[in-house]
Amino acid sequence: MNQNELAVYYGLPKEVKFCKKCVMSNQRPTSTIEFRHTKDSKKTTMNFDGGGVCDACRTSETKEKINWAQREKELIQLLDKYRSKDGSYDCLVPGSGGKDSAFQSHVLKYKYGMHPLTVTWPPILYTDYGYKNFKNWIDSGFDNISFNRNGKTMKLLTKLSIENLFHPFQTFILGQKNLAPKIACKYGIPLIFYGENEAEYGNPIADNSSSLRDKSYYSYNNLDEIYLGGVSIRELKEKYNVPLNDLLSFLPADSKELERSNIQVHYLGYYLKWTPQEVYYYAVENTGFKARPFRTQGTYSKYNSIDDNMDDLHYYTTFIKFGIGRATYDASQEIRNKHLTRDDGKALVKKFDGEFPDRYFKEIMEYLEINPDHFCNELTDKFRSPHLWKEEDGGWRLRHSVWC
Repeated sequence: MNQNELAVYYGLPKEVKFCKKCVMSNQRPTSTIEFRHTKDSKKTTMNFDGGGVCDACRTSETKEKINWAQREKELIQLLDKYRSKDGSYDCLVPGSGGKDSAFQSHVLKYKYGMHPLTVTWPPILYTDYGYKNFKNWIDSGFDNISFNRNGKTMKLLTKLSIENLFHPFQTFILGQKNLAPKIACKYGIPLIFYGENEAEYGNPIADNSSSLRDKSYYSYNNLDEIYLGGVSIRELKEKYNVPLNDLLSFLPADSKELERSNIQVHYLGYYLKWTPQEVYYYAVENTGFKARPFRTQGTYSKYNSIDDNMDDLHYYTTFIKFGIGRATYDASQEIRNKHLTRDDGKALVKKFDGEFPDRYFKEIMEYLEINPDHFCNELTDKFRSPHLWKEEDGGWRLRHSVWC
């Protein structure tokens, strides 16, 4: 069958292209947070310039031209404006105690004299290593609010996200996104700090800061338009008997409350040159962060996203839907940071991308009450886009790969 005749899912580009500098393809969706779920509405894919270079690589090139000393002065001016005189919380750092949130909070408190409150939307299923890192983070000198959401609802929404969207983290991401503004409003905290700017990964390049004017935060006032796990709020209430109260933690704060708050969101990576390996070493030295003694399935690293048993499965689903696994993400970032060559990255992608995450798979399926065969056969094959995959010799293989 001609490539042009093959069906294309998720609004992805029909023609598969790979960045000439890293190993990322144009099949990577740039928006990972969606309230709506319609098959033909996701037209948010990674942009390539005329030379075949992705947004993230072009952003990386601009970082080399930035005057970082001047950027740090801008940070200090911002912090001087909001630093509390009485020791009350003056900034909020969301995170789980991974290397990034550990670095952010420690630098803000111990280098720049801020008074951060840390806030955690916990992993769906904590790994032993992730929970130890979380405890070490708090024990290194931070107050923390850890929001323990309704376990029954979280389980249902995660299951629906897998069955309807093949996205284990969809509702987790929504809750994680919406928790920080709610806590900041409640405590009157004027600043929220995240780590790397989204542009680092090829997401739409935005300003380094914003007040909470993102229209997704206003969706609470339009409940009929909100879908969680691919299911409308109305259907969740009527078909699944989930009262609205049990869904509130996943929904945005009230828009009027956000407008009054004038909370600003900033990315520390805009002001300080952000290198993941250096962030990792800083977190190890200052907050007791520890990598796992074994690599993450689907990639070659040992310290990225190790707090949730669901994480490996999530990147397996991105491999099935978009042909992009965890090794592609990791290698692309390290190529941009000049820690790998593109040939190194291609070899690592060939070796590790799409590795089945069997380490925690049985535990996850039991927790969600999903039949493992149903996941591995029916669901997995259902979400393969025909323009990316072909069945050959009794198995599936990608039609296009960066290493060929």
